[in-house]
Amino acid sequence: MDNILTFLAGGLLQYSWWQVVIVTLVLTHITILGVTLFLHRSQTHRGLDLHPAVMHFFRFWLWLTTGMVTKEWVAIHRKHHAKCEREGDPHSPVIYGINKVFFRGAELYREESTNLETIKRFGHGTPDDWIEQNLYSRHSTWGIIIMLVLDLALFGVLGLTVWAVQMAWIPFWAAGVVNGIGHWWGYRNYASPDTSTNVIPWGIIIGGEELHNNHHAYGTSAKFSSKWWEFDIGWGYIKILSAFGLAKVRRVAPKVKLEPATSGVGVSLQTLEGVILHRYEILARYTDLVKKAAAEELAKLKPLRKSDGADCRWQSLSRARDLISHADDTQLEPAQRAELDTVLADSQSLSTLVQMRRELTRLWESSTSTSEQLLSDLQAWCQRAQQSGIEGLEQFSYRLRRYAA
Repeated sequence: MDNILTFLAGGLLQYSWWQVVIVTLVLTHITILGVTLFLHRSQTHRGLDLHPAVMHFFRFWLWLTTGMVTKEWVAIHRKHHAKCEREGDPHSPVIYGINKVFFRGAELYREESTNLETIKRFGHGTPDDWIEQNLYSRHSTWGIIIMLVLDLALFGVLGLTVWAVQMAWIPFWAAGVVNGIGHWWGYRNYASPDTSTNVIPWGIIIGGEELHNNHHAYGTSAKFSSKWWEFDIGWGYIKILSAFGLAKVRRVAPKVKLEPATSGVGVSLQTLEGVILHRYEILARYTDLVKKAAAEELAKLKPLRKSDGADCRWQSLSRARDLISHADDTQLEPAQRAELDTVLADSQSLSTLVQMRRELTRLWESSTSTSEQLLSDLQAWCQRAQQSGIEGLEQFSYRLRRYAA
């Protein structure tokens, strides 16, 4: 009887509570690696090739700890990128609100997983062997039941808590934090055409997925960190696997390359290629330039606020700072666009900066212009920037002409 009670209390391992906590964190960390390395970087975006043994280990592990089907996960995430923050995005805070995505993100995932059109259109190229068809996809709940039995056998009654944590780990961190917080709060290195953010610069807890804005800027990159002070633990594991021949990196985000300055305002085809390649980094820099100009305009108006006209302009500009800094003002609501136009009418410098940003964005969004036409447009843009009389814009144009592919 005592042996039975001992077994029920501590299972086969008879670990103390703190040992169980450590083991649980290790187990959930492996699950996170399965998601970020196998499902995300390798299967979804093809930025990484994994050795068949490593790939199948992650398939098996995710079957045990999440019950997720590879094809479904890949299809849903690809659809998220294809329709990011527009109608059809499976889990956008812009569409559903942050509360629903953060607290009920797993429900949104399950709902989309029943959309056969999504799976058919976006789920191509995923494992489709005998074991996938007859076990992993067909009996996705068997794995989590087996995991429950193993946890109870190893840890006794505490095993139920271990299992519950394992089951909640991905729905909370991936569905809630990455899909929710990662499009709602944080900092941005790149002005990608969405609201993606880097939640924190140290991607440890979620395997590097915290660096979500970096990922949206260069979706096929196997490495998520971009600044020297950012850390992507998932990339660290990739380097280790690569050293043992268990992984092969296919793509990483390009590093900014600046050529030595040349006289005049001439630009080359290489400059054009560099500008298009690094467009999100360039647009982020331009957004900082606009923010600085708006702050300087507010500072000039502040001492003059006793004047009714100046005070009105100061209040309008203060309210519209976020609108002015918006990287793509074509996405603004009609009322916001009208407010922005009113503010710009009172400031020639801000109006010039916003108009020049629109023209620069159109340059790399063009899908019909020839390389010669785009090169001519970029040359003309740089000339107007140099002649604008706006110091920050002139310096920006000077740096722009140094980009290279």
